Amino acid sequence: MFSFRSALLNGAVVAALASGFVACRAYQAFAAEKASFDPPPALARTDFPAWPYPRGIPDDEKEEGKVFHVPGSKQAFTFTQINGQRATIDWFPERHPTPPPPVISGREGAYNACGQCHLIDGGGKPDTSDLRGLPVDYMLQQLADMRDDHRHASINGAPLAKMVGIAKALPLDDARQASEYFHSIKPVKRLRLIEGDIVPVTHPAAHAIQKVDPSGATEPLGTRIIEVPQSFERTSLRDPSSGFIAYVPAGSIEKGRALATSGGGGRTLPCASCHGDDMRGSGAEFPGIAGRSPTAMARQLYDFKSGTRNGKNAVAMKPVVARLTDADIVNLTAYLASLDP
Repeated sequence: MFSFRSALLNGAVVAALASGFVACRAYQAFAAEKASFDPPPALARTDFPAWPYPRGIPDDEKEEGKVFHVPGSKQAFTFTQINGQRATIDWFPERHPTPPPPVISGREGAYNACGQCHLIDGGGKPDTSDLRGLPVDYMLQQLADMRDDHRHASINGAPLAKMVGIAKALPLDDARQASEYFHSIKPVKRLRLIEGDIVPVTHPAAHAIQKVDPSGATEPLGTRIIEVPQSFERTSLRDPSSGFIAYVPAGSIEKGRALATSGGGGRTLPCASCHGDDMRGSGAEFPGIAGRSPTAMARQLYDFKSGTRNGKNAVAMKPVVARLTDADIVNLTAYLASLDP
């Protein structure tokens, strides 16, 4: 029987449900906005060296209508085309296969083009990864590990956190297209190593590029590797043909060679036992590690050590890294970077 009292009660219930629904949606929006792909708190490290995890600063450049060029290219792009959109630019379309949409265009509302961070040929930068020539199944497995929260960086705020978010948004077909494209590009060495104990002072710049101090100031290198662009301007323009310089400690390449080939008297395992005598990889589980960025390789070793890289193939690396010191990691990655890819 209808009554004013029951109407009030029914109205209150509806209002409460509506209020709860709105609150739930608001919470979901808040949670999505605050989503973090940093390492789980129990695994986050603060005792690892900073150099394998390059930091950047916001890009404060503005669109001024200027058209940019790079040596050897017939292309021309504005600042907005280079930096301010979802898609990426291609300075040398004649030098590689036609990029599939995930690499050059991305997907609206989901992820930016892979070529923005890894560059159009997959060569990447010290803060990302060199994808050229990697096995397709290996790359797909890494994306699956990130998507399923089996792979994170070891420190908060590392560039990999953005990649984890992308992996979660990347459809499998898009991931395969991108992987097959990068696999098809033969890696070419564009890294020059300089051994010594004194290096230029550097500072974080936009896009996590490390910029040499214009004053010419120097400092002791210590137990680290400093990797900078051969041309800061060209790297800032996403020119994949412009390489990098890695400053490594004096004697580190030879020490790393001994460690990689012998295992250092049981301190680790010889790299060739899995990655092949030439360090160019063996099957889908063991990628090529010759001639790659020492910064990027060191980052992987530290992530294996911390347990934040804990995907399907990580078990093979755990005994390799367990007893490596900071100096060992510097020496190993300096040696591997000195090889031809």
